[in-house]
This record gives sequence, structure tokens and C-alpha cells, in this order.
Amino acid sequence: MNDPTRILLIEDDPAVAQSLRTGLEREGYAVTWQATGAAGLHQARAQSPHLIILDVRLPDGSGLDVCRQMRQIGLRQPILMLTVQRDEMDKVLGLEMGADDYVTKPYGLRELLSRIRALLRRAYGELSAADAELLYARDLVLDCRRGQVRRGAELLNLTPTEFRLLVYLARHPGQALSRAQIIDAVWGYEADVESEKAVNVHIRRLREKVELDPSRPSLILTVPGIGYRLAE
Repeated sequence: MNDPTRILLIEDDPAVAQSLRTGLEREGYAVTWQATGAAGLHQARAQSPHLIILDVRLPDGSGLDVCRQMRQIGLRQPILMLTVQRDEMDKVLGLEMGADDYVTKPYGLRELLSRIRALLRRAYGELSAADAELLYARDLVLDCRRGQVRRGAELLNLTPTEFRLLVYLARHPGQALSRAQIIDAVWGYEADVESEKAVNVHIRRLREKVELDPSRPSLILTVPGIGYRLAE
């Protein structure tokens, strides 16, 4: 991306928002701030930012609902959610609603920047250039150049993380991949207990979109005690 990377920050606390905005702009990002979910959703549709940072706690409702609405209207940009350490359920629900990653409060700017760079690299870097080819998973066609998955004429609406997860599985058909391997390849950081739980959530969401019968998956298979594999 030659133009400055555009980040939409949806955060109700002005002090937190200003601190984040200053830190991100210092790193060369162009940051737009909105304090409510409704304004953030409108801005996301109008501006089409490269990445969205979304707080779970907003004055006009839950950031989880905003995330869900963004995915429902077809916004595919990476979404990084800000959650509170004690709210384990928010993390799981955020991923269920379509978020790509989350950072728990309190957090440092260095950790946030690391997550942002990893999300941007996955969404716009490696997949858009280096992986310029087609992959096939049974009746699915994965277009790595365009970041799209099709079943016949139907275009499946996958998030960047879901797409990259499917690409990684498709590059290793039949191979049992541990959750740690998946985290390293798809998220780009070392695995821990929480991130391994996140893999399970993303696999479940991916199955809902690519399996003909998500309740009885035949494409993305669970390997007990290890992780997952793509059926050959």
C-alpha cells in the first residue's frame, strides 16, 4: 500500500483515543476516531479503512454488535477488538461475531502495534502478492491474488483471517496441523492458551461458511489431541 494505511478507531474514552491516535500517527498511520458504534459503523462504510480498532464497551451499545453489523453488510477489513482482561466471554463472542484478533486492557502500544502489523500483513501483504495463484479444496476455489473463495458461482464472504486460515489448511491437505502451528502461520505470534481457544472459534466460523453441513464437517476435520486437517 503506497498511501498511508487508514485506521478507524472506535473508542468512547477521549483520553484513551487521543493517546492511541497520537501513538499510531507517530508510526505513520492515518487515524480517524469515532466515539460511538453508530458513528463508527457509518465511518467504516464511507471511508473503507484498511483496519478497524473497536472497543467492546461503547456508549450506544456493545462493540460486539457493531462488529456483527460490519460483517453482515460485507465489510471485510481486519477488526481488532479491545477487551477487558476479566471479560473472557467478550473475547470469544468477538471472534464469533467476526473479529480477527483482540487485545486486552491494559495493553502497551508496542503490543498493539505488533497485532496491527500482523493483521495488515495477513490481509494485504503476503496474500495479495506472494501467493498469486489458485488453490483447490474439493469444490472450493481459493483465489489468493484476490483473497476470494468461490463455490461454483457463489462468492463466500470470508474475513481476511478466515481466508488465510483456509489457505494454510489448503496448502497442507491431509496433514494434521497443531493449533500452535496454525497460530504461528496465520496469526504470526507464539501460541498460548487463549490464542489456541481463538483457533477453535475461527475454525467453527470457517466451517459455518465452507462446509455443506457444518454440524457434520467433511472438509475441515478435527484431529483429536493435535488440531485440525483439511480432508484430501
